[in-house]
Amino acid sequence: MESMKRYREPSNARALWQLLTTLVPYGLIWVLMSITISFSYWLTLPLAVLAAGLLVRLFIIFHDCGHASFFRSRRGNEVLGFITGVLTFTPYFHWRWQHGIHHATAGDLDRRGCGDVWTLTVREYLECSRWRRLVYRLARNPVVLFLVAPIFYFALAQRLPAAAASHRERRSVWITNAAIVALGLIGAQLLGWRAYLLIQSTVLVLAGAAGTWLFYVQHQFDGVYWQRSASWNYVAAALRGSSYYRLPAILRWFSGNIGFHHIHHLNPRIPNYHLRKCHDEGPAFRQVKPLTLLSSLKCLSFRLWDEQHEQLVGYPQLH
Repeated sequence: MESMKRYREPSNARALWQLLTTLVPYGLIWVLMSITISFSYWLTLPLAVLAAGLLVRLFIIFHDCGHASFFRSRRGNEVLGFITGVLTFTPYFHWRWQHGIHHATAGDLDRRGCGDVWTLTVREYLECSRWRRLVYRLARNPVVLFLVAPIFYFALAQRLPAAAASHRERRSVWITNAAIVALGLIGAQLLGWRAYLLIQSTVLVLAGAAGTWLFYVQHQFDGVYWQRSASWNYVAAALRGSSYYRLPAILRWFSGNIGFHHIHHLNPRIPNYHLRKCHDEGPAFRQVKPLTLLSSLKCLSFRLWDEQHEQLVGYPQLH
């Protein structure tokens, strides 16, 4: 949309302020956690929840860098993308490449499998072997999806490059891994291995669960758009295949406005700090039905895509 172009221009001042109000509190909370962990883990846990929220916000900054939308400078985005990638355990160039595929294929039934939640159609599920059905049910189980999968993804899967990755993307993985190890050695030297690993793993698990939930409800909601490639349309996939997750102000702050995901998919070059204004000033966007915290809980019941009725369904509806 032509009217969206004016929101694409990054603001270095707003970007720096967002970075300052995220990175500084994150560092301070780490200092507090390093002090409280020597007394009791239960004193550290509430601080870890705050740190996890800030880590989600840091990931959104990392995400914007990947779209070259956070700073005006390409080099600035790449440098900050690498730094925030180390903090979020995510290799910048490798993730940027895979995330670009996600944007180009979201909502396309014939191009599933990169940067999305594993989703089978009803027919595919019924044609699966008993073993594959069991694996799929485990993968879609909320405990696995929001607890086990984020740990596996951020701690293990991101440590190895994909087979199709280019040299730069592979190098991004190895350099990020080395930086994470170096950061861990420094943390262990200052706090001790046990304290560092306990704090880092707690923050990473909580942030991973929250981030995975956000990503899940952005593309797995009632009324979502999925089509075969022959009928797939980019604008429809953005506006109907990505949700408008209307969150309370405090959660909107921690999630970096990523709830305006339909706008982000329509124009990924809009920085997160312009998304709300773009939404509020665009009459067409106000017609998009929002998800609320309460209504988003229904998303937990969805398991399969019913091509015949063009809707997500749960296992009971198979019968």
